[in-house]
This record gives sequence, structure tokens and C-alpha cells, in this order.
Amino acid sequence: MPLHQGPAASPPEPERRLALNPFFGEANPVGGMAQAPPRHRMPDGPLPPMSAYQLVHDELMLDGNARLNLATFVTTWMEPQAGVLMAECRDKNMIDKDEYPRTAELERRCVAMLAHLWNAPDPATAVGCSTTGSSEACMLAGIALKRRWARRNADRYPGSARPNLVMGVNVQVCWEKFCNFWEVEPRLVPMEGDRYHLDAASAAALCDENTIGVVAVLGSTFDGSYEPVAEICAALDELERRTGVDVPVHVDGASGAMIAPFLDEELVWDFRLPRVSSINTSGHKYGLVYPGVGWALWRSPAELPEELVFRVNYLGGDMPTFALNFSRPGAQVVAQYYNFLRLGREGYRAVQQTSRDIARGLAERIEAMGDFRLLTRGDQLPVFAFTTAPDVTAFDVFDVSRRLRERGWLVPAYTFPAHREDLSVLRIVCRNGFSADLAGLLIEDLGRILPELRAQDRPFTHDKAAATSFHH
Repeated sequence: MPLHQGPAASPPEPERRLALNPFFGEANPVGGMAQAPPRHRMPDGPLPPMSAYQLVHDELMLDGNARLNLATFVTTWMEPQAGVLMAECRDKNMIDKDEYPRTAELERRCVAMLAHLWNAPDPATAVGCSTTGSSEACMLAGIALKRRWARRNADRYPGSARPNLVMGVNVQVCWEKFCNFWEVEPRLVPMEGDRYHLDAASAAALCDENTIGVVAVLGSTFDGSYEPVAEICAALDELERRTGVDVPVHVDGASGAMIAPFLDEELVWDFRLPRVSSINTSGHKYGLVYPGVGWALWRSPAELPEELVFRVNYLGGDMPTFALNFSRPGAQVVAQYYNFLRLGREGYRAVQQTSRDIARGLAERIEAMGDFRLLTRGDQLPVFAFTTAPDVTAFDVFDVSRRLRERGWLVPAYTFPAHREDLSVLRIVCRNGFSADLAGLLIEDLGRILPELRAQDRPFTHDKAAATSFHH
């Protein structure tokens, strides 16, 4: 349906009046029933606060339970103390660094901590910023890549030249948006056979003197697998040796950049690789913060062109900023600092290891049922994808997703992109707050629906594009 389009007609006023429970009125139950507010235009007058709250609260009860949402990577549980801090900071506009200097300082400390975590050559000089999420962080990293390419090639190309960006077809949709918005040709490596993400040889083969960079994803949303960042960098090193073409790498670590440093310390994927110029992550995914925060870091000031940083005289202070958004609350940045302070490296390691252990155990139990084939096992991101076994013909992954939704579980089913449109899978994301007990309840519910699914004559899905519940 079109975005933000209201319905053609609203319920008649007598019927709409019945939306209000008589007890919603603060003093007079009968008076409280007199008039319910319209839904699609601003009401003429105010409501008592409890009436307004209850109307909104009741409608939101029909949303899915966030804790049972196994589709999203986004954090659905934080400690109560973090919630209190966020409530105390939601009225602070963090862009006003002169007005809220301590919030600005906490942001700076988070950047410094991430620079250490990702092994920047000199963490004291690495530059970075908070964002509203990884999508904005990826946009900023892409802009920096394009501007650096334009500066290197100023003598060969006009400012309107359209360069290219190499990445796997499995990248998050924000990269397609970046290419569209900023006039960059996306060069997408398709999936082939059992390879579901970008590989080194394919990446290097698509690069030329017009390539602004290669995006390597540390944790594909399609199946939870890491792309081989070190191998990609080595292939680009060889390309430069042969041709002189120097192509930087951006690591989209939306999820994996907050997993690998704690659980895969031997894996070299970060600023230890000289070709990695920038990294992003989502603080609100495995950074363990409620939605609304991401991070973008560059290995040194040389990777972030100075002309992209705006210095604004705002509310009495000189404020350097690199962002697509301006005003936003400081709550999420404060919550990120709280997590870093509260957990430390060992705490993050314990939390992420628990999620990975639950993912691996759950994958093994699903495989043991015999109806499914695993594509991944949750041993990189705490995420795994699976499809129906070759001999299963009575139902498909969309039937499974639909039946689990009846039990309250949100498990996405979706079809892979080119060239594996023939493959449809289910995917489960295990996050902090999804306990072994909840995983056991999921297995029990899956066991309950399987006999009925096995008894079907055929899958009930007619339009796989309409049936998919994977949109991020």
C-alpha cells in the first residue's frame, strides 16, 4: 500500500464513540463516554491524559511481542537501570554539544572505546561519530569513500562522474539506497551454489579504476555468516600489485563488529588490515542498546575528508558534525556508554557467548527433527538459516512461519536473491533476552505444529513474494 495513506472513510460517530470504556473517564464515567476522538484528523479539544494513554495502549496490544520476535536483530531487552538513564536523557538534544557537554563527552568516549576494540593503529587519532543506526553510518562511510575517490581522480573525471561500489547481493538495503541517492553504480556479486555471500575473487574481478570501495559484511542478514574480510583485502592487495588500482574496504559490521571482537579474537577483519578504511556497527543490535544508535569509525583522519565535516556555530559553541540527521535525543548514546561501562569486555563476551550457545543448540535440535536442512549453524553471528529437507513436499518454510505466528513466534520466511531465487529459508536471530527456556518453548511449539504440516496435501503458499516476512 502507498506510504502514509489514510483510509477512505472512518467509522460513523456513534460507532466511534464506543471506543471509549466508561471507566476511562477520570471522574465521571458517563462524561468519559461522551465523545471519542477521531482517528485520522486532529481532535477539536483535549482528552484527559489517562484516556489518551489507554486508547493508545490498547491498540498497541495488537503488536507482536518483541521478545518473541526472532526476525529482528534489534535489541528488545535492557536492564531497568539503563531504561532509567534513557528516560533521564530523552529530552537532551545531543547535537547541542555546547549545551550538553557531558553527553558529548560520553559519545567521544564510546568512539575511543570502539577504536581500541577494532584495533585502530592509533586509537587516539581514529575519528568517528554516533548515528541513528547502521543505515546512516553506512551512508556516511559511503560518502567518504566517494569523496576520497573523487579527490584522487579530480584530474580525470568531472564532479558528476558516476563511480561504482562492489558488494555482495546479500548487503542490507541501505547500500542500495546509498548508491541510488549518491549516484554510484552498485556492482553486486550474486549468490552461487552454496556460497551465500561475497567472496574475494568475485570482489576483485569487479573492481576497476572507477571503484570507490568494496563493502565486506561481517555478518550477513540472510544467514548470519561472516564474509572473508582478510581474503578480500588480500585479493585487492594483489589487484593493486598487478594494476596499480588501490581500492579501500569498508566493513559493514552492523552485527558482527560487536560479536567477533569478543568471541572470534583470532579472526582478523578490522583495522589490523591496512586496507580497511572504515567500519560501522549498530549499537542497537549486538551493541545491546534499544533502537536508535549506530557508530561509524575511520582508521585515521586521512580516511574522512575534512570538507565533509561541518563546523557549525550553534547555541554559542563551535560544533563539528558529520551526520545526515541533526537533532536527536542523547538517550541511546548514554545507554551505549552505560553498557560499555557495565559489562566491559568480559561481560560482553559472556552475553554474546550465551547467545551463540543458544543459537547453536537450537539449530542442532531443529536439524534433529528431520524435516529441515541447516544452511548455517549459528557459529558466527548467533543467527542461523534453514530450509525444508529435500524429501519434504507437504509444506514449505512459509507454512512453518505462518503456523508459528499463531503461537506468538515471529520467524521470518523469505526467498534468497539472485542467483538463488529457488531457495526459500527460515531464519532465527538469537539475542540477549532470548533464553534457553524460550528456545525450548519454541522447539515445543514447532513440534506441535509439525504433525499437522506433515499431513497437508501440499504447501499452502501461492505467492512467495507476498508471503515473505523478511524486510530488513
